[in-house]
Amino acid sequence: MASRRDFFKSFVKPHNRTDEESNPLLVRPPYAIGESAFQSECPSCESKACVASCDEKIIFILEDGTPSLDFSKSGCTFCDECANVCEANVLSLEHGREEKLNAMFRINIEGCVAHHGVICNSCKEPCIDDAILFNGMFNPVIDEDRCTGCGFCMGRCPTKAIEYRVLKLKETI
Repeated sequence: MASRRDFFKSFVKPHNRTDEESNPLLVRPPYAIGESAFQSECPSCESKACVASCDEKIIFILEDGTPSLDFSKSGCTFCDECANVCEANVLSLEHGREEKLNAMFRINIEGCVAHHGVICNSCKEPCIDDAILFNGMFNPVIDEDRCTGCGFCMGRCPTKAIEYRVLKLKETI
């Protein structure tokens, strides 16, 4: 028996991704003090405690030894644990709690079943910030002012129509 996700996928042709979109994008964990700190401190970190501390299991270590987030199955709850265990203070609550991740999300209209007349609110259900707005029952859009970049919507979209671009981290000293 086919799953609900497979059913939705049958309505939409896959959209073509550019080379830039198909490369992994680096979304850093919250509470970051800046990209230079990731590059200088994380590769030498032996514990990689940030990975183990994440209940959502979205933090992974890249080949260069720095952490990034993977939204394919879950999102960030901003629980503070990765910052609490970071020995090098690359992730630090002392520098102020970042209210947004360094990602800007958008809905690809070509890939979204709701934009093609199918009732679907899979992306809206997990959004605790009410950042996904619908124009009637169809045509969802992401309100950039409300979106924290938590990523929960991305893994829930049955057609993978939610995309993001990475924003530059602010350096904090």
